[in-house]
Amino acid sequence: MATYMIGDVQGCDEALGRLLETIDFSPSRDTLYLLGDLVNRGPQSLAVLRRLMALEGSAHGLLGNHDLHLLATAHGVRKPHRSDTVADILSAPDRSALLDWLRQRPMALYAHGWLMVHAGVLPQWDLNQTLALAGELESVLRSPDWVDFLTGMYGNQPDFWSDSLRGAERLRVIVNALTRLRFCSAQGVMEFEAKDNADTAPPGFIPWFDVPGRRTANVPVAFGHWSTLGAVQREGVLPLDTGCVWGGCLTAARLGNAPGRFELLSVRCAQARQPGKD
Repeated sequence: MATYMIGDVQGCDEALGRLLETIDFSPSRDTLYLLGDLVNRGPQSLAVLRRLMALEGSAHGLLGNHDLHLLATAHGVRKPHRSDTVADILSAPDRSALLDWLRQRPMALYAHGWLMVHAGVLPQWDLNQTLALAGELESVLRSPDWVDFLTGMYGNQPDFWSDSLRGAERLRVIVNALTRLRFCSAQGVMEFEAKDNADTAPPGFIPWFDVPGRRTANVPVAFGHWSTLGAVQREGVLPLDTGCVWGGCLTAARLGNAPGRFELLSVRCAQARQPGKD
């Protein structure tokens, strides 16, 4: 029995299939955790969702910003972007079942000693608060009024967490932190423009995982979203977006028996899109 965490698939189903063969994945024996951005930019988003739905119970996928974008586009909240590759899902005969399955995915998970998020965690949040705030967002997405949330989801403000936040602003900070965060200030003010590696932080900002006093520093954190990050030598920090959709690799971390231990396994992706926005 083995447990794996996998970085951003982004519609690269062929690479996902080869990775599962490489790790000799068995749904009756093993468990997968996929760290969000299951769809978009790659050529086979529909196949990815159908594969993961069929693995229900042994595969657990987080929601990433591209997954939320798909939900917003499907319900007319957002216009399709010219680089989107989700038309096959939107025209599929099982579209409703696919989208309903997707919106039921969690925003964060804590399992096998790892906190798993798509993008990041604000320095003010500890493990319990991160999971509680993710749960707030999950409850809204699973409610009858979930499309109303999508209409207020977009925007960069507020860019700082406060326990006093309520309504759409509260949810927007939560979703931005969990699905878009790369850099923030030492006080936790989020920055959303910079997308390059950790050494290119704008003045006054640092990678979220390097903030002094970060309250999840005692918990191993795995995340995706940051394909340009490169190798990070930090104890308890595991970035797993290795740029599959940009011609890089799709990577899985096989969890070890000791807390925070893992082994990385990758396959090269045949996809070769030009680098662009996340």
